[in-house]
Amino acid sequence: QVQLVESGGGLVQAGGSLRLSCVASGVTFSIYAMGWFRQVPGKEREFVASVTRSGTVTYYADFVKGRFTISRANAKNTVYLQMNSLTSEDTAVYYCAADNLNTITVVTRPTYWGQGTQVTVSS
Repeated sequence: QVQLVESGGGLVQAGGSLRLSCVASGVTFSIYAMGWFRQVPGKEREFVASVTRSGTVTYYADFVKGRFTISRANAKNTVYLQMNSLTSEDTAVYYCAADNLNTITVVTRPTYWGQGTQVTVSS
């Protein structure tokens, strides 16, 4: 079975940085496109970033461009989200996602999800 486990969330002051990690098991990792989504209670889950199977092409939501970087280490079955210049608007539960596709986009509903990790940015 596919399992995704996120880590790295926590409390950070505005302007600070965090790096989220997601470790996948039960999959041939290099076959899966990976992505990050986030959700605030009462709101729809929204796309943040994704990376293709090969790790050579990335996609970002407009609100994180220039601040967040997604990357993957296929040998470690891990995808990362480096978050810089954080603001209170980034406070949310961040979810790792995977799908047996070349890419994940803003309109993709991935097949597999992690349990989420809380990111709270204080001002």
